Amino acid sequence: MKVLPESVQIGFSAATGLATEQHTLQSWEFNSSLDIKETSGKKVRKISLIVILTVVVVGVIVIASVMLWICKGKKKETTEIVNLTSINDALERGAGPRRFSYGDLVSATNNFSNERKLGQGGFGVVYKGYLTDLDMLIAVKKISRGSRQGRKEYITEVKIFSQLRHRNLVQLIGWCHDKGEFLLVYEFMPNGSLDSHLFGMRSPLSWVVRYKISLGLASALFYLHEEWEQCVVHRDIKSSNVMLDSSFNVKLGDFGLARLMDHELGPQTTGLAGTFGYMAPEYISTGRASKESDVYSFGVVALEIATGRRSVDPMGPNSNMGLVEWIWNLYGRGDLLLAVDGKLQTNFDEKQVECLMIIGLWCAHPDPNLRPSIRQAIQVLKFEAKIPILPTQMPTPMYPVPIQPLVSSSEPLLTNSLQQGR
Repeated sequence: MKVLPESVQIGFSAATGLATEQHTLQSWEFNSSLDIKETSGKKVRKISLIVILTVVVVGVIVIASVMLWICKGKKKETTEIVNLTSINDALERGAGPRRFSYGDLVSATNNFSNERKLGQGGFGVVYKGYLTDLDMLIAVKKISRGSRQGRKEYITEVKIFSQLRHRNLVQLIGWCHDKGEFLLVYEFMPNGSLDSHLFGMRSPLSWVVRYKISLGLASALFYLHEEWEQCVVHRDIKSSNVMLDSSFNVKLGDFGLARLMDHELGPQTTGLAGTFGYMAPEYISTGRASKESDVYSFGVVALEIATGRRSVDPMGPNSNMGLVEWIWNLYGRGDLLLAVDGKLQTNFDEKQVECLMIIGLWCAHPDPNLRPSIRQAIQVLKFEAKIPILPTQMPTPMYPVPIQPLVSSSEPLLTNSLQQGR
């Protein structure tokens, strides 16, 4: 008696009813007492033809995909070259930053020696240099070879930063695109970055200097958001990007992630980029950068200035909560002064300290609609407007969950300060 048809297929299935499950087939065997029917030559040829056609089609698809990928890469490189050429031509006609030859910067940095190295980040290394013809100390950022994101940030920085002029912005001295290298030349900051004083081994800052720094950073942000012809959203405001000159004046730097927006437009989808601990919650959720997300970052830096604590410190005494949440809890209990940096001891103005921390909480409000503009924050910092009264408990609004990843680059989101003095 025949039990099986002429052609059969055998498979295995299993289920536990769980949402996710995994099954492993250890072994199997199949026995039959039926005579095996010999396959005709015609059928063998048919199967062989199907296999050959399948292999050919798959091969054509693979080759076409590779060619498409190569063409897209070449198109990106061509677009990048066109952008660089147009930027170089425009800048060379202007009176702003100048173009340097690669040889000039090799000489200025002693061939990029390790002794001149100031810092290193995700996209490059910064070296201290000296231009003999200008009698000027400089900081040279050398973009890592092969870093497409680094080259994108180079183009953005040259394109946007070269047009900005403000006393609280790091000055871009020049640029270099030569011999396959991408380099940016800045004024040298002898007092390094703010974070090196707050958290590092540099000398601690007095309260007078700290309050001056908070006003200087707010002034830089006001220029970017409201005073320039277009709104510039920085997207990476943090203490390591706040540089300090010889008089401890603020110089905001690193505009590689900056975006231009029309003043009348709201938040724009830019893709997620920046540094965790400084990014606004709605920006993390939606990928839409705005003036409000910059204000949030400013608020976090203001709290760091007052407390001497990092925005996120897994090794700190309050590692189970972020800086904003910890200070908000103290605010609700009326104990804000307990958060003051111990390095200050009692050498601070209580009124200014409370003002700065409340401004920090206000700017870092979880609801972007309830944050102040940077203009309003400056008015309160100067005591030209009343200090706001905030909820005693930190609000917890809801944000939409992103449908797809929002990270705009394959590089790490954690970036490091590069323009540090010694």
